[in-house]
Amino acid sequence: MEERFDELVNGYIQYKAGVYQNFLDNSLTEQLRKRLELLHMQDELSPAGIGRGISKVYDLQIRSDKIYWIDKTSTDPAELELVNIVEEFISYLNRTCYTGINDYEMHYALYEPGSFYKRHLDQFKNNPGRKFTFIIYLNEDWKEEHGGHLAVYPDGGDDGRLILPAGGTSVFFKSDELEHDVQPATRPRMSIAGWLKRN
Repeated sequence: MEERFDELVNGYIQYKAGVYQNFLDNSLTEQLRKRLELLHMQDELSPAGIGRGISKVYDLQIRSDKIYWIDKTSTDPAELELVNIVEEFISYLNRTCYTGINDYEMHYALYEPGSFYKRHLDQFKNNPGRKFTFIIYLNEDWKEEHGGHLAVYPDGGDDGRLILPAGGTSVFFKSDELEHDVQPATRPRMSIAGWLKRN
């Protein structure tokens, strides 16, 4: 995995967003996708909010995805493998980049066709704990015409770099630095969003 971690970090250093297209292999990507589909079928997903604590709000004009938080003590084999990868990545970052990460959180995200998340930063104004964001896409056979791109704005302007949410692809960036948005798609769009934290 270290080669993949290197690629993400180098992409972040050069472009403010690291992208690795085969971060997860096809088997694990499929298992996580099926897990999310099952959770959705069982009506376990919840509308995503904005902010945290008493300042948390739900505004469908800003974001319209549904989420399910992943328990770090999960016994699901695919989630357990994912947790191990994330913890290995944290160890790598602390060893090579002296990031001091000591916690993390992550959730599944499902965007129904037409759903979106407007341009934003991932770090809360009232809590600076989130240091880095990572996203892993779970979509099968995703094509440009399906839409649902992640747009990142490394220069702060209006011209975003578009990242296709193809299955297995991972994106890595600084939570308080990179504005980004999720564009509407023509089919259900599935991912895992996570944050590496320093508390």
